[in-house]
Amino acid sequence: MADITTPAKHKKNTLFLILCSIFLANALLAELIGVKIFSAEAIFGLPGAQIPVLFDFKLDFNLTAGVVIWPIVFISTDIINEYFGKAGVKKISIITVLLILYMFLIISVISALPPAPFWLDVNSKDAAGNPFNINYAFNSIFRQSSGIIIGSVTAFLISQFLDASVFHWLRRVTGSRKIWLRATGSTLVSQLIDSLVVLFVAFYLFGNWPLKQVLAVATINYIYKFVVAVGLTPLLYLAHFAIDNYLGQNLSEQIQNEAVEI
Repeated sequence: MADITTPAKHKKNTLFLILCSIFLANALLAELIGVKIFSAEAIFGLPGAQIPVLFDFKLDFNLTAGVVIWPIVFISTDIINEYFGKAGVKKISIITVLLILYMFLIISVISALPPAPFWLDVNSKDAAGNPFNINYAFNSIFRQSSGIIIGSVTAFLISQFLDASVFHWLRRVTGSRKIWLRATGSTLVSQLIDSLVVLFVAFYLFGNWPLKQVLAVATINYIYKFVVAVGLTPLLYLAHFAIDNYLGQNLSEQIQNEAVEI
């Protein structure tokens, strides 16, 4: 196969940098905002669904805020895999995990610093005039338990490596056709594992959730990810169209063919 020329290498490197930046920014942000749990029913002014599921557990559509932007990670993962292969996905996944650990280390150090008295005084009440400890709020929001950190990092690595492998296998089977099949198929398999592992490790092994609650919440999270993965298929094709226009048809095909071999 012919070597890629210098201008083409520049385009390829720029594409990888942009995709990795999108992936990394959203993965880190999802970790930070994931501490908030929101009610999907309340968005539409509805009461909790209270759906009876496993072991008579009542299930509401309560989701971690991280799932709002996690679909962007889905798409960027599949596109990185399409153009840069399993090696590209594994490389950015490992870098992301190291930065997540670094982020939580810095947050732990910052949280341990004594707050300035005037900072506590200035922020002593909320908008309604109720007493408010901003240092406690800061630590509660940004600091996460070791169980949640271990669970999220473990689930992230397993799901990303699994996604890359399934995508790569489907790419070999389908060739350049059926982007929707390898993208959606790999996401549905990897996110099933992700939904189970993160909750099992964080809240069952290190927490106090019963197994039935882990399974129930994992189920609703997976249903959401399933629907989103299917719904984002047109956006995936749009991204491919934009990238192919940027690279040019010949360079795009050459890069994708090389990705299959990596």
